[in-house]
Amino acid sequence: MKPMSKKGILIVVSGPSGGGKGTVVRRMREMLPEIGFSVSATTRPPRTGEVDGEDYYFITREKFTAMIGGGEMLEHTEYCGNFYGTPRAEVERITDSGRDMILEIEVDGASQVKKIYPDAVTVMLIPPTIEELERRLRCRGSETEETIHSRLARALEEIRLAETYDYVVVNRYGDVDGCAERLCSIMAAEHSKSSRMTEDINNFKK
Repeated sequence: MKPMSKKGILIVVSGPSGGGKGTVVRRMREMLPEIGFSVSATTRPPRTGEVDGEDYYFITREKFTAMIGGGEMLEHTEYCGNFYGTPRAEVERITDSGRDMILEIEVDGASQVKKIYPDAVTVMLIPPTIEELERRLRCRGSETEETIHSRLARALEEIRLAETYDYVVVNRYGDVDGCAERLCSIMAAEHSKSSRMTEDINNFKK
């Protein structure tokens, strides 16, 4: 374990809508219960089974824009007519305490976070094929035909940015545990990077 004097690692997971980010991140958090997690805010209505304060903070556009104006959002983006964003305070509190933290956010938001936290570790979670992504979107049963086509077009644009990420994980059908384990492995590898081990290395230079 790293000394608590060190700042925690911030890992940012993003990818196209329907790529399985939420499911994989929830499984990772079960595997690493000590990791911090910031609940994002959104103006979209909750889907069946989603819980306010656990899946998202479901808030009005008025409140969301007020938070932006007050500098309370670490990042934000508009996607398919709805706002999504990450409240800043919780991220700073957890990482400053030395705990690692994971953010599950949109692709636009990931680039914003990287500018503020250059050491953040970015992971893009992608489906194996665009056909599989379309199948997942249709299985939701909550998307109109227009929304599905819009999300698929946006997904192709986002996946083209995968090479700008630190890591890419393919979320194959039925492989939630495997994807979550790969995220855990990425976190473990990041802790062993020489750039994060300066204090330990310097102990041998005294």
